Amino acid sequence: MGKLTGKLIAIVTENGFEEVELTSPKAALEREGASVHIVSPQKDKVVSWDKKNWGKDFSVDKQIRDASVEDYDAVLIPGGVINPDSLRRSNEAVQFISSFFEQGKPVASICHGPQVLIETGKLKGRNVTSFFSIKTDLINAGANWSDEECVVDQGLVTSRNPDDLPAFNKKMVEEILEGKHEAQKTK
Repeated sequence: MGKLTGKLIAIVTENGFEEVELTSPKAALEREGASVHIVSPQKDKVVSWDKKNWGKDFSVDKQIRDASVEDYDAVLIPGGVINPDSLRRSNEAVQFISSFFEQGKPVASICHGPQVLIETGKLKGRNVTSFFSIKTDLINAGANWSDEECVVDQGLVTSRNPDDLPAFNKKMVEEILEGKHEAQKTK
């Protein structure tokens, strides 16, 4: 039995997510005993981006319109350039992710993934990091951006790129273990 046995985590993604930014955190969560669902606006499958080309297909466990935040203990948004741009155009995805903040549940996002978090309107005054090319977007959304491998702010876990996955995965597991963060609700 792992530390996260009994926990259910949603990975919210569209097509074009950076493959390792889904597979590495998913494996880390499952090693700790968590169950993981891929939740997407897509119905049956999503296709990854693997460095410079389309990668593997992954089955969608639950379509976003059928997902309920109450069923999940935390949410993860992988990066990639295509994925967050598509997700932020989905009102259902943005509302689903926003509800994790409202309920004080952990939110983890890496690389370009925090672009989706901008759409939630929940980043004002929050400490974050990301891939450097979206730094200005996050600052304009009111976030405090810093160039660190992993930034944790009351249940919000962000990292810059795939090189940061070991630190990201570790901190994500820690924040899920801590459970709800009341301070996350008030920011």
